Parts: sequence; structure tokens; C-alpha cells
Amino acid sequence: MNKWLELLKSDDYLGIKKYIKSGADLQDTNEAGESVLACALRAGCSMDTLMLLIENGADIFDFDDEGVSIFDMAITYDNIHMVSHLLEQGIDVNKTTRKSDFTALMAAACYGRVEIAKMLLEKGADQYARDTKGFTAIDFARKMNKKSVLELLDYDPQAPQNTNYAR
Repeated sequence: MNKWLELLKSDDYLGIKKYIKSGADLQDTNEAGESVLACALRAGCSMDTLMLLIENGADIFDFDDEGVSIFDMAITYDNIHMVSHLLEQGIDVNKTTRKSDFTALMAAACYGRVEIAKMLLEKGADQYARDTKGFTAIDFARKMNKKSVLELLDYDPQAPQNTNYAR
């Protein structure tokens, strides 16, 4: 995996292409169980590099040992082009692989990803979905003080607040 990480860190498109041609394993994972594609997202690789990996067999439906999916990673690292591509490929905006039932919209709310949150809502994201502790995307946006995301959601400042988390 070290060779992958070296190439991804520098977003070396030609080096990655050459490495793939030499038989590199696109199913390789790091110690956290993150795939090559997940590591590429974390490294901030270009969309060209991400598409090269996908076209050569990287699994867009993959997730790590904690249930964090490629879709989650694209949201976390604010890669709106990858989010759009994954939505075009049929990713279900309401499906989560996380044990906590933390959804894509909750991630967008936490990180203040307004444009991504808009896309998710347009694709039918359930803003009332709850994680295993009973929190919704609204709760996360409130907790993280992401007012721009709250404006997109059915947020009522007068509604009782979910205070099950420490602030």
C-alpha cells in the first residue's frame, strides 16, 4: 500500500496509470481498511485520477472497517464532482453502511457542505432519518453551527432541541 500512498499523495496520474498497468492491486487497503479509492479521496486527487482508478476496477460501493463508504468520503472531503458521479451511478442517498446509521445528509450537515446537501435533498435524502442515538441532519447542523445547511432543512428554531449530546 505504501507505493499507492506515495503516488496518490502527489496525485501522479501517469505514475498511477503505469502502476496499474504493471499489475498493481486496486483492491489493496491500508491499516484502517480504506481502499485505494478512499485513500485517493483523502489525498485530494483530481477527478481524472479518481476516474482512472474507477475505470480500472476500483469499487465505488466499497466501505472501510467502520462502514465509511466511498460516498461518505467524497462528502467529507468536499468532492462535489465525485458525489455527482456516484449519484449518477445509482448510489442510494439514504443507504448507510455505518453501524451508527449516520447518513450522507448528516455528513453534509456536519461539514457544512451546502451544495452537496442540496444535491442530496434533490435526490430524495431523508432529512428526518435518525442515527442510532436519535439524531437527525438538523441536529448535526445545529450542533456544528452550520446555519447555511439549516436553511435548506425544515429547521424550526422554536422546536425542542435534541440535547442528548454534549456541546
